[in-house]
Amino acid sequence: MSDNEKQVMVNSLRAYLANLFRGALIGTAEIVPGVSGGTIALVTGIYEALIGSAGHLLSALRLAVADVPRGAGFTRAGAEFRKVRWDVVLPALIGLVCAALIAAKLLEPVIEEHPISSRAVFFGLVLASLWVPISMIGRAWRGADVITAVLAALLAFGLTSLPPTTVSPNPLIVALAAAVAVCALVLPGVSGSFFLLSFGLYETTLSALNERDIGYIATFAVGAIIGLSLFVKLLQWLLEHRRRITLVVMTGIMAGCLRALWPWQTEEHRELLAPSGNVGVTVLFFLLGVALVTAVLVIEHLALRNRPNDDEPTEQISRVG
Repeated sequence: MSDNEKQVMVNSLRAYLANLFRGALIGTAEIVPGVSGGTIALVTGIYEALIGSAGHLLSALRLAVADVPRGAGFTRAGAEFRKVRWDVVLPALIGLVCAALIAAKLLEPVIEEHPISSRAVFFGLVLASLWVPISMIGRAWRGADVITAVLAALLAFGLTSLPPTTVSPNPLIVALAAAVAVCALVLPGVSGSFFLLSFGLYETTLSALNERDIGYIATFAVGAIIGLSLFVKLLQWLLEHRRRITLVVMTGIMAGCLRALWPWQTEEHRELLAPSGNVGVTVLFFLLGVALVTAVLVIEHLALRNRPNDDEPTEQISRVG
């Protein structure tokens, strides 16, 4: 083996391990409410590759379904399939799944044993994350923007005020929650786990991962695939053509859903309570959540500022300010 071949092999191994690590960071972020896997993908430099590859893969599947039954073969589907960045997607996916399983195992007992402290951290994480869609809007808010955001917030507040169900999660609800949560990978700053919390399925999903509940996981996976196929291109189109109103609505939804993370509330009916107990410690956990997201945003800002111009993400879709 020549020196050049050895160097190529070493570089390939380094790239594989780097993408494996990036995927692990994204998987960990997706388990923690308030921290966006999309933002981590953006910071680590593989956001465009992942989203572009998802688009090509979905196009390949659509073309295969359309062409093969009528005898047109795999030519068009194969062309799209070859555009997928498998060198990035496969190691990142492996790292994502492994890290998500480990993080779920670690987080579940903490949430069960310390619900108030956990919600305080999550409240801080999500509250700080509101800066992302707000900063992406750019210009000063108009009156119509404020009204739209308030209406979206009120709707989200009302939905998260509903008591959680006491029966086994309906497969349709699980699939719908997965379809919505997976869109967090498309829009940096939005947390998939946060949506699961709002649906009342966060702890259920963690338990299913830890107990290897194949039925639940399969239902969730189907919903995620449907979400990708239906929403990814729609969200990309909205961010390109209706960017401002999309971000305004997203800001309102995130703000309204904070109601689900108020540290002091009854478990059975989600009734909001006044602060009680060791309030000082709870506030410290809240500030910890704010600090974690702030650190991620600062790192992201520095990474984007230092990135060469020809390597920057598409401004209209992925820039987060």
